Amino acid sequence: MKLNLVPARTGAAWVRSGLKTFWQQPLAFISLFFLLMAAISMVSVLPLIGSVIAPVLLPFMTLGLMVATSVAYNNNVDGLGHAGDAQRPTGSAMFVAVFGAMRAEWRSLVVLGVISAVYFVFAVMVTALVDGGQLMRAYLLDDAITPEVMASSDFQLARVLLMCLNLPLSLAMWHAPALVHWHRVEPVKSIFFSIVALFRNFGAYALFVLAWFGVFLLAGIAMGLVATVLVGVGALGAGGAALAVGNILMIGTALVLAAMSLSSTWFTFRDSFDPN
Repeated sequence: MKLNLVPARTGAAWVRSGLKTFWQQPLAFISLFFLLMAAISMVSVLPLIGSVIAPVLLPFMTLGLMVATSVAYNNNVDGLGHAGDAQRPTGSAMFVAVFGAMRAEWRSLVVLGVISAVYFVFAVMVTALVDGGQLMRAYLLDDAITPEVMASSDFQLARVLLMCLNLPLSLAMWHAPALVHWHRVEPVKSIFFSIVALFRNFGAYALFVLAWFGVFLLAGIAMGLVATVLVGVGALGAGGAALAVGNILMIGTALVLAAMSLSSTWFTFRDSFDPN
């Protein structure tokens, strides 16, 4: 295995490939994303231990969506490398491949998950230096948060700090699950190689993130226009129903966009690492 250096414009190509592949099997991708999100959500609501255990499942989700993308893409490429000439994979084939990969690599994925959980707990504890431990108690001890505390500047600063502290974790886990699956790299080494890949190809990854930001922004504008129409409908006497439909559309769109963006990460892995 060696690291490939790619031009910055490749970041936009990754986004285009992710969008195209997602729409080959949108229901399968959305169903898989919702299933994995539901599993993480159910674990996260467990008293006391839920918020600590939930990060352990994140590498499973990352690998699952990458495997689904690889199946959708590779099964739609002919022997000459032309996309769109082969038969599309069925949703069941994608699910079989995903859960087969999880079963084969569960030990390494658990190790990555435990590392994520330990780092997350550490990051949450660091926020106590800012807000006196309010956010830490909310995450780790399930303490209730009053509206006054949530609106306080210290609490908001602690949330921003936690987001910043979690950024290195996201970078470290970007390629790690894929490396342990496709290249049989040890979990700790996979974290190191993931970070190196992102920094060596910083331009491509920066454009990748910016392009997805643009997609999210355009989708937000479109949903804003829909919300405006629904407000107008509500003014005619169907306010409650229009508001409910608007909320469902906003949440559904956000989840679909999240599934699309996570699915496209396989292309970043494919082009960054050479198996030979």
